[in-house]
Amino acid sequence: MKLPRQLADIGLTLGSVLLAILVTTLILIAVGAPPGEAYRNLLAGALESPVKLADVMTAWVPLSLASAGLLITFAAGLWNIGIEGQIVMGAVAATWAVRLFDLPSLLYIPVVLLAGMAGGLAWAVLAGVLKTHGNVHEIFGGLGLNFIAAAFTNYLIFGPWRPASRATMSGTAPFPSTVWLPNLGGLRVSPLALLAALIGMIAVYVALRGTSWGLKLKAVGKNSRASQLIGIDTTRQMLTSFAICGALAGLGGAIQTIGVYHRLIPQISGGYGYLAILVVLLAGMRTVWVPPIAFFFAAVGVGSPRLELRMQLDSSLGGVLQGTIVLFVLLAYGLRVRLAERKSER
Repeated sequence: MKLPRQLADIGLTLGSVLLAILVTTLILIAVGAPPGEAYRNLLAGALESPVKLADVMTAWVPLSLASAGLLITFAAGLWNIGIEGQIVMGAVAATWAVRLFDLPSLLYIPVVLLAGMAGGLAWAVLAGVLKTHGNVHEIFGGLGLNFIAAAFTNYLIFGPWRPASRATMSGTAPFPSTVWLPNLGGLRVSPLALLAALIGMIAVYVALRGTSWGLKLKAVGKNSRASQLIGIDTTRQMLTSFAICGALAGLGGAIQTIGVYHRLIPQISGGYGYLAILVVLLAGMRTVWVPPIAFFFAAVGVGSPRLELRMQLDSSLGGVLQGTIVLFVLLAYGLRVRLAERKSER
């Protein structure tokens, strides 16, 4: 009985993806662009060389870390929209640590990464406190904190942390090379960053599936009131989920600073927080599906600029494809739930 249901779920998901590709194809035809050529350019722009593949994996790291964190808050029934700001504050805290300390690389890098995790954690807990003690919905609180984090970053870049020459949109002065994450074969991607993302994903999988804490967290997400009645400290569970999510997001922000840009720049998050929400929704909150879906989203993001360079198409077409896939998958999920309800009523 369980296998046919799983096959039906897979069929609905694949059908949703095909519908999304069909809609994107119709859009391409409408603007007079050959769909086959567009898709080939999209794939080639992401996978045609080791350099491009390394760029995809570089984008995959913060996206996977943010997605792993969101799995925790989603399990608790919390829409942590503020994860974008948590990535940013992780980058800010990492930059602060770079400026404060001057250590050998073996100590410097771990200290900066831990500072990034602490920055993201603190910003996430602030959203959690607004939710649990201020009765501010996490969506509204998170969005507000996102704007504050972005404004604070710009203030630092154009104010106290501006380069010695002059303030510039390129960000702060470059970090010392002793704090740069080591690259893989001269490519942009860092093996330490990949390892951090994998460890984070595995830790979340184990926590949600193999611990009593994960079971309690899911209980809170299913029914907070009932969980409270059976003795679960729902406030503590929510704040803990925010803290873990923020730490993972902050780690992604720190990696962006010392592993990718080697400085703090405006828009350091790259939109990965918002994109991670789409990844987790498309994965159906299932941890095992997050890494490949995050890879797909990262590949589309890296490959999309080639559409503009080779075909004079807007590079946002990749975002249209991503969003359309998520939309159709959510519609399929809603249809599945509706059919199940009607079946149970009979």
